[in-house]
Amino acid sequence: MEENIITLRGYSGLALAYIGDSIFDLMVKDYFVRKTNMQTEKYHKIVSGIVKAVNQAELIDNLIEEGVLTEEEMDVYKRGRNSAVHTKAKNATMGEYKKATGFEAVLGYNYLMGNKERIKYFTGRALEKAGYTDYGA
Repeated sequence: MEENIITLRGYSGLALAYIGDSIFDLMVKDYFVRKTNMQTEKYHKIVSGIVKAVNQAELIDNLIEEGVLTEEEMDVYKRGRNSAVHTKAKNATMGEYKKATGFEAVLGYNYLMGNKERIKYFTGRALEKAGYTDYGA
């Protein structure tokens, strides 16, 4: 595992957020496809509402306040949040967007470290926050 940590330090916060964004989107999509059968436009509307930057920012604030993040995850979050982003979500403030980038970096870090249970935990928290409490059932 030490080798993974050394290797991961070579990734920028934005690189970790890039993969984390995809993983989070995939996990939420996977949940809905497995639990429901609907038109793709409906999937898109629901999933987009859950994974949007405003919700990610609120979730990461809650996780930090609860002390859920490990020391390593907190370091990764700060790296992602403090990255020089050159775009902004259309329905989020720059502060929310940066927090969401930090959250996605944490997901990317856990994905590359092989910490599938952590990714599942964070996805479950996001789904629970959106009113879906049967994740993992």
